[in-house]
Amino acid sequence: MDKKILLRHLDVPNINQLEVYRQHDGFKAFEKVISSMKPAEVTAEVKSSGLRGRGGAGFPTGIKWNFLPNDSWPHYVVANADESEPGTFKDRELMESNPFQFLEGLMLASFAVQANLSYIYLRGEFWEIAHDLDQKIQDLEDVGLLGENILGSGYSLHLRTHLGAGAYICGEETALLESLEGKMGQPRLRPPFPAVEGLYGKPTLINNVETLANLPPILLNGADWYRGFGTEQSPGVKIFSLSGCINKPGNYELPLGVTYGELINTYGGGVPEGRTLKAVMSAGASSDIVVVDQYCLDTPLAYETCMDRLGAPLGSASVIVIDDSVNIAWLVAKTVNFFKHESCGKCTPCREGTFWMNSITSRMMRNEASAADIDLLKNVALQMQGKCLCALGEFSTMAVVTGIDRFRSDFEKHVRS
Repeated sequence: MDKKILLRHLDVPNINQLEVYRQHDGFKAFEKVISSMKPAEVTAEVKSSGLRGRGGAGFPTGIKWNFLPNDSWPHYVVANADESEPGTFKDRELMESNPFQFLEGLMLASFAVQANLSYIYLRGEFWEIAHDLDQKIQDLEDVGLLGENILGSGYSLHLRTHLGAGAYICGEETALLESLEGKMGQPRLRPPFPAVEGLYGKPTLINNVETLANLPPILLNGADWYRGFGTEQSPGVKIFSLSGCINKPGNYELPLGVTYGELINTYGGGVPEGRTLKAVMSAGASSDIVVVDQYCLDTPLAYETCMDRLGAPLGSASVIVIDDSVNIAWLVAKTVNFFKHESCGKCTPCREGTFWMNSITSRMMRNEASAADIDLLKNVALQMQGKCLCALGEFSTMAVVTGIDRFRSDFEKHVRS
């Protein structure tokens, strides 16, 4: 892409300063919306754009906004800036380098659902980013873009940052809400869903940082313009976080529909030392392990095609590249240990399942496992699926099951003879 839509700091130096951001169409979308559009019109435009949530689920954003009822007030908007997934680092770059576009997106979402108080929930390690965002929010209040009766429109909005304590589980939206309310960060039973009964028991919209950063260009240029990028079912651009066995790791903003091969070889520079591509994980640790062959490399990176062709969701597009130097059993042991550590312990299948998967993979890494332990590991994972309170338990099984099914010989190398 010639010009960036999200990673605009790569084209515009110092765009993290309010004056520079405003010189490059900053807050024109927000000024347009609060002066000439109704909340329902904003939602309709976002719905028409086809924007899908960039946090991992890929749910249509405009439809999600419509879930908030108009007979229960106040409404809240919470920006999910927890970003705890191993291999994911896109939201951090946006908040550090193009923060005003993210904040403008949060303001647009708040207007659309008529929230007067909105929050940014950041993971505990992001305290420097939170401090910087607080200053940026103050800058906006000083020029009248936040606060009471913004620009004489009659609409009022205040933004607040909130730091968690570094728990992966708080990326799950109901655990995030519990933490934001000052409680232990554990998922809630659903229903009710946050759109109906969220923060403080009131209707709440929760959107990812990248999702919100897409809103200013959509509402400034229109839904048809945005649909000029990407695919029919996955319009727009996506930030792909590329890591692992790759020559040029980093964040790459590309239209949805770019292929795995283009991302890895053209943009990422291929794998180091001329090694052979072995597998990929498309959504960080919360991923199926996909065998890399030509079919995989030709697969477009879009929400519908990844699932239809490879049976593996695109998720947050945090692509971890694996070459033939990596033993998949070792990789699975690493992911299982992570999920065991991060399980909140509220539901038995996840608490016990991650413990036992970690115990078995630890035996494997000590070369103390038997051949039967490979099937036992898979069986534990299968018994967890569909039984956990939230998605963490399900995520913890994905690499286990697909790793054993597709790379069983790597596990057999760790079985004692």
